Parts: sequence; C-alpha cells; structure tokens
Amino acid sequence: MTKKLFSPRFIFITSAILIAAFSRLLPHIPNFTPIAAMALFGGVYFSDKRLAFIIPLIAMFISDAALEVTSGWGFHNTIAYVYVAFILTSAIGIYVRKNTNTKTIIGASLLSSSLFFIITNFGVWAATGGVGGAAGLGTTYILGIPFFGPTLLGDVFFNAILFGSFFLAQRRIPALVKF
Repeated sequence: MTKKLFSPRFIFITSAILIAAFSRLLPHIPNFTPIAAMALFGGVYFSDKRLAFIIPLIAMFISDAALEVTSGWGFHNTIAYVYVAFILTSAIGIYVRKNTNTKTIIGASLLSSSLFFIITNFGVWAATGGVGGAAGLGTTYILGIPFFGPTLLGDVFFNAILFGSFFLAQRRIPALVKF
C-alpha cells in the first residue's frame, strides 16, 4: 500500500493539486482560481475514490487557512457552500474518469463552474437569512453574474494547466501512466 500510495503518479497528482492550491495566495482576478480544477483533476486521476476527495480537500483547507492568516478571507460565512460545490466537483471527476478526453473535461469544467455559481450564490443568500425570499435569491444570482465569467475562465484555464501538464508528463515519464 505504501509503495502504491507514494508512487510517482500519486506524488505528481498531489503536487499539482498543492501547487494549484497555493496559487490562490498569489494576486489574481476575483474568482479566477483553481478551486474547481483541483477537485476535478483529483476526481479524475486518483484511482482511490477516497483520495479523490481527501487530497483536494486537504489542499483546499490548507490554502484557506493560509488565506485566513494572510488576508482574513479564508474562512467566511459561506465556506460550507464552497466545500459542498468542491466535493460535488470531485464526484463529477470520478464520474468522467472512464471517458477522459478534452470534450468531457471541458464539459465537466463548465458543469462545475455552474454548480459552484448556483451553490455559492445560494449560500450568500442563505447567509443573509434569506432576505427577500425568492426575489432576494434571484437578486443574489443576478448580482453574482459579473463573477461567473472569471470563474468559468479560471476553471477552464487551470483545468488546461493541470490536465495538460499531466498528459504531457505521462508521455515523458512512463511511471505516471496508470496500468
């Protein structure tokens, strides 16, 4: 188990997720982050389904803790909704892993971005006590629209980096290929 757990493949995938997580600490456009990409990548490439959830969650938590220390914005009142969307994105990765190609990854990325938008904006509305009822929820979604574009672009960008680098690395390093 230890040899399999610390294989070159495991180390590469884990390192890529951790690097992506720590890139959240760099200055960036709001919502242009690797959050969904980390979860999707882990879901697709960790063969152990538990690790597909655990490793990205740990990386996310560590980067959230670092954000909390450096900016006070790591753990906010809607963080539970972010984590729900994150976990669902890992599940999407597990679902598409048997048919991983450019088309399915782009589709999964778009689905993940949309789920994140729906879940986290609902969380913003819920954190206000559901002010305004259904109209207030609608207003929350409308106000969130300007953040959706950077979310989509960030997800596609970071998925291209993670999946593309792993694809290229597998071509050069046979130990990364799953047997």
